Amino acid sequence: MYSCIGLAFVLLLGCGVLQSDATVAEVLDKNNKTCIYAEMMVNFTVQYETSNSTLSTAEFVLPTNVTTAGSICGNKTVTPFLKISFGNGHYWSINFTHSNTSYHGDVFIFGYNVSDSTIFHNASQKGVIKVVANDTMPPVPMDHYYRCMSDDVFKQGNVTQTFWNVSIQAYIKDGNLSKNATVCSADTPTTVAPVTNITTIAPVTNVTTAAPTTTPKPTPTPKPDKETYKVSRGNDTCLIITMGLQLNYSTSAQAPWEVKNIDPNVTTASGTCGNDTSTITLNENNTIYLAFSFAKHSSKTFYLKGVNVTTIVNGSAQQLGINNNLSYWEATLGSSYMCNKDQVFKVTDKLSINTYDLRVQPFNVTNGEYSTGYFAFPVGLFKYKTCLCWNPQMNIPVCISQLQDIQRFYNFISVLKDALNKSCKSFTCIQTNCFEMNHNNNKNMHIAK
Repeated sequence: MYSCIGLAFVLLLGCGVLQSDATVAEVLDKNNKTCIYAEMMVNFTVQYETSNSTLSTAEFVLPTNVTTAGSICGNKTVTPFLKISFGNGHYWSINFTHSNTSYHGDVFIFGYNVSDSTIFHNASQKGVIKVVANDTMPPVPMDHYYRCMSDDVFKQGNVTQTFWNVSIQAYIKDGNLSKNATVCSADTPTTVAPVTNITTIAPVTNVTTAAPTTTPKPTPTPKPDKETYKVSRGNDTCLIITMGLQLNYSTSAQAPWEVKNIDPNVTTASGTCGNDTSTITLNENNTIYLAFSFAKHSSKTFYLKGVNVTTIVNGSAQQLGINNNLSYWEATLGSSYMCNKDQVFKVTDKLSINTYDLRVQPFNVTNGEYSTGYFAFPVGLFKYKTCLCWNPQMNIPVCISQLQDIQRFYNFISVLKDALNKSCKSFTCIQTNCFEMNHNNNKNMHIAK
């Protein structure tokens, strides 16, 4: 049904840029007039884990046979929302925002159904997995359409999306598609002018460096409820996280900071577990999505690498913050990271997360339970970075890294010598930044890297 529409659109634009094999999606308003129009070609590449615990790659394209159920034309209070559904439970969506003179794509979501065995052969996980990304569409003047013939690649985690031959228009008036295009920078040739009349600039002296500004972090009140969330691979639990979770965020430079407790009573968990990366997504009542991505440091430790928080308001997605270059919650593989202390972690200048009674293990989960805990909390006698080994029989810390006064640590061990001899045979600190020590009076006690 879209072939005639696509041809008419090509003739109307007079540029011949829309190919016959591109996917066309059209949203109609209550008067049966076009309010959103999109024509594009998309290639999806998804790496997933099979039931044999091996990684496989699925590659497929956005087909020409799609539907737009769930899309919204938009009005003064609701922004336009385009949802393209295809195949067996897959979809791609984008929401638009605007100013008085222009509009642009804000956030797009790709949802792929790993239960679709025709694409994801022998996948270990089932259900729909969502990937959220910021759109790179520049501001488009009202009554213009956006065009980009060049490849535009979005890679996030195990998913790569490649777009080309794209033409999109939202906020269409009276169903009339525009003849005016705003072209992406990749399609615009650039000419570098020759440099002449070079002027040497005198070096600047007496430069004053401004002190860094501190992002305000509202006091977490009330304290959020703690919950344990799990991700499964087949019939086995592969990721566990327990915490009370709170968000502190601001939607703009002028907006005040807001505090949001995540309610475990209306929050569900999904995700994927791989050999080197694992992700858990918390969905609170289909209004807010929080994705935590974990990765490995070589074959010794794991850490929190990325956080992505997105809210859904009136069918439109708004990204509160994303950072895939973090380095939090590091612990040794085969153990779990624990911190009973209330902590604040900065994600972006406009978003931080507060955790309470945190425990997490994203790899090497056995029998659906946490392994030995690796604690991180302050010890008053010493100044340290973060290294604390824990022996559950003793219930005391026995290793601290980056001590300012090593002798004070030896004195501390001397005080505990009798208790150590009576309570356990050996201690092993498995954090990589701990120093080595063999106590002369206790050959059975070892603190090592």
